[in-house]
Amino acid sequence: MATLVMFNWGWLLASLLLGLAMGWIAVVHRARGVPKRLAWALAVLAAVLLGLALARVVPGRAGYWLELWLTMFAIYLVGCAVGSWLRDWVVWRTPPAKPVP
Repeated sequence: MATLVMFNWGWLLASLLLGLAMGWIAVVHRARGVPKRLAWALAVLAAVLLGLALARVVPGRAGYWLELWLTMFAIYLVGCAVGSWLRDWVVWRTPPAKPVP
């Protein structure tokens, strides 16, 4: 894992910054959400991929790319959560505008 971080720190930083940006703007997103069936399918897919990586079933270069992708995805999700929390904190602390007479 240290080697993965040492050689790919730029990609990991980019996924964190992208997650922060997406978390910041996701609060004001007005589109329809993901259907529950698709959300469950994606969660199962993520769990299967994580299980494959933890069991080290995928060897060689493909296993390396799988671990890198999962690490980037986890960092992206952390960035999304932090960005959303920061946006909520900033909006909450902003005083309401005074009505124009």
